[in-house]
Amino acid sequence: MSQLDQLKQYTTIVADTGDFQAMKAFAPQDATTNPSLILKAVQKAEYQPLLASVVKANAGKSTDEIIDRLLIAFGLEILKIIPGRVSTETDARLSFDTAGTVAKGRELIRLYEEAGIARERVLIKIASTWEGIRAAELLEKDGIRCNLTLLFSLPQAIACAEAGVQLISPFVGRIYDWYKKSTGQEYTGSDDPGVQSVKAVYNYYRKFGYATEVMGASFRNTSQIVELAGCDLLTISPDLLQKLADTDAPVERKLSQEAAAAADITRISLDEKAFRLALNGDAMATEKLAEGIRQFAADAVKLEQIVEGLR
Repeated sequence: MSQLDQLKQYTTIVADTGDFQAMKAFAPQDATTNPSLILKAVQKAEYQPLLASVVKANAGKSTDEIIDRLLIAFGLEILKIIPGRVSTETDARLSFDTAGTVAKGRELIRLYEEAGIARERVLIKIASTWEGIRAAELLEKDGIRCNLTLLFSLPQAIACAEAGVQLISPFVGRIYDWYKKSTGQEYTGSDDPGVQSVKAVYNYYRKFGYATEVMGASFRNTSQIVELAGCDLLTISPDLLQKLADTDAPVERKLSQEAAAAADITRISLDEKAFRLALNGDAMATEKLAEGIRQFAADAVKLEQIVEGLR
């Protein structure tokens, strides 16, 4: 069996791409997108007709409304390919706006339901700021499931679980990037700080009985992926999916409910003040969260410019 097939025995595989063909090739259960992936996709020739048709069909609407419908159009095409859920991201510029994020999440779900898609097949992606987590808490109470992204620390993960969030996406590769740059060291296997971060979150959740799903994301190599075998879900780019499919090296389960239950972990209580202090005290998490929001916001602006150029 390939490493990909072995991994599927322990973990739900999710495609981290806006490329429909890549999804068809690897048969993932779910799929995730983000502003950067959508921006990359719409600049490819094969997606130009989809972009043009959305812009034309919504000619009288605002750029913001057209962007929402473009995200939904991608989501609808993805849902034709996968049996599970698609994650659709809210505008990163709303990351510190609870009310704005709630309104955007409700609008995206309305558009999906208008197109005949049950809300259970959609995850609304929101940055793991305090304001984003509060927005997700409100949306979850409406039966709108959320995927909290740009997550780099245990305090963020705990706040998400306490809020009843459906799923979190801790960013393995970006954590690894920060530590590699900061220390000048290379990290592999279980020594990888990104891997260690996700293991800590998974063990905390399972130890204390939280239902929130853990989906490792943003991988740089297959070693990081294999080290997280047993995680609830892993969202993986097409190039790394191909590498996993091309090798048959053994994959062992590394994360489990049993191991988490036996772990010596102290429960942590977080209110807003404690959350902000803990996040501020983690230079990596603070810097990568801010950087991620800036990057996604910049790509959202570029996507708007492309849409406006076609109007």
